[in-house]
Amino acid sequence: MRFFGTSGIRALFNKDLIDLALRVGLAVGRKYGNIVVGTDTRTSRDVMKHAVISGLLASGAGCQDAGVTPTPTLAYATREFDAGVMITASHNPPEYNGIKLLNPDGSSFTSSQQEQIEEAILTSSLDTTRWQDVKLSGFYEGAVNKHIDFILARFPAGLKLRVVVDAGCGAASEVTPPMLQRLGAEVISLNCNPSGFFPRGIEPTAANLEELCQKVKDTKADLGIAHDGDADRMMAIDDRGEFIPGDKLLAVFARVLGVKDLVTTLDASMAIEEMGGHVRRTRIGDTAVSEELRNGGEFGGETSGSWIFPEMSLCPDGIYAAAQLAAIAARQKLSELVDSIPSYPLLRGSTVSDSVDMSRLESSLKALEPLSVSNTDGIKLNFRDGWLLVRPSGTEPKIRITAEARSEETARQLYESCLQAIKDSAVAEGERD
Repeated sequence: MRFFGTSGIRALFNKDLIDLALRVGLAVGRKYGNIVVGTDTRTSRDVMKHAVISGLLASGAGCQDAGVTPTPTLAYATREFDAGVMITASHNPPEYNGIKLLNPDGSSFTSSQQEQIEEAILTSSLDTTRWQDVKLSGFYEGAVNKHIDFILARFPAGLKLRVVVDAGCGAASEVTPPMLQRLGAEVISLNCNPSGFFPRGIEPTAANLEELCQKVKDTKADLGIAHDGDADRMMAIDDRGEFIPGDKLLAVFARVLGVKDLVTTLDASMAIEEMGGHVRRTRIGDTAVSEELRNGGEFGGETSGSWIFPEMSLCPDGIYAAAQLAAIAARQKLSELVDSIPSYPLLRGSTVSDSVDMSRLESSLKALEPLSVSNTDGIKLNFRDGWLLVRPSGTEPKIRITAEARSEETARQLYESCLQAIKDSAVAEGERD
C-alpha cells in the first residue's frame, strides 16, 4: 500500500502529511458516521488533529475529541463509536507524526479496511457534504479515567512494590504513574512530563533505556516500566536493573498467566513453542496479531513490546501490561522468573538499504541450504538448529534481520551470511526503473 505501513501511516511532519490527514478524515468520515479522535504528545498533534477533524466534519460525519490519550486508551473509548482515529507516530522520533485507525474492538484497521481508505484517498471524488449537513465536533470527557477504572477493577489493590516509570514524555506520562499508585505501588517517575520533546530514543529498546536501568538500581526498585510515545508498547527492567528482552517478557506473561493459546509473530524465539501450549505465528506487526486473535486466543504479543490482552481489547495495551507486570513483580522477583525462561542466542538488527532485489536475495540465501523457506512475511529460512528472517521494514527504509540458533556461533554465522547476501543483492543504479 502507498500510505499505510505495518502500523498505520507515519511520515515526517510537513505540508504533505497535513494534506493527507485532511483526506484521511474525508475518507474515514464517508464510511464511518461517528468517530472519536485522540493524539499523543507530539508538538504537531493539534495541527494533525484539526486537519483530520476538518475532514471528518466536511464528510458529514460526527466526531468527538478525546484530547491527549495513549493509543490503548483511545481504543477502549472507541467501543462507543464506529471508529477511532489516533494521531501518533508511535515509536518514531518527534519530528514524525502519523495516523492509526481503530475498530470498536480495539484492533487496528485490517488490510482490507486500509485498502478501502487508500482507494478513497487517491480518488478525486472526495466531495464534502452539503453545508446544512455539517455536524459540530464535541469533546469526549474522561477517556483516561474510564480506561484506568477498567484496569483497576481487574487487579487487587495494595500491591507492595517500588516501580520506576519512564514514559519518555509521551502519552502515558500522566496515566501509568497514577494508575500504579492507585494499585498501591510506590512510583518514581522518570521522563513523565508530557511535553512531546522526547528526552531519549522513544522506542523502548535496551539501548534507549540505560537511564531507567540505572534508576532502578539506584532506588532498589522491584521493577522498571518504559513506554513509547503513544504507550501501545511496554518494556521492562527487572529488580537487578537489567533490561528484559521482549522474547523473555512474552514468555513471562504466557507462563504466569497460564496461556494455552498464544499468538505471536514470526520473529519471536523458538523457545516459545518449547514451553508448551498452542502457538500461532503471524506476519510482523501488532495489526497481524490482532487480526489472528479475532479467531480466538488468550494472549498475543510482539517482542518489540506490544502486548494484547483480548479481555481488555484487541489493541496492544502498554498501560494494562504495566499493571499486569506490577502484579506479577509484587508476588515474585522478576529476575527469578526471567532466569527460569529457556533461551537461545538471538540476534536482531537492521541495515539501511532501499535497493535490494528480494527475489535475488532469496536465491542467494538458499545457498545456505535451509530445510524450508517461508514467504509469509519477508523471507524466513528454517535450519536444523536455528532460523533466519529477513524482511523490509514497514515503517523505515531498512532491511530487518533476525537470526536465532542453539549456539552463538551458528546464530552469528547466519546473521553475517545474511548481511553479505543483502549486499550482493543490491540493485545497481543502472538496473533501477
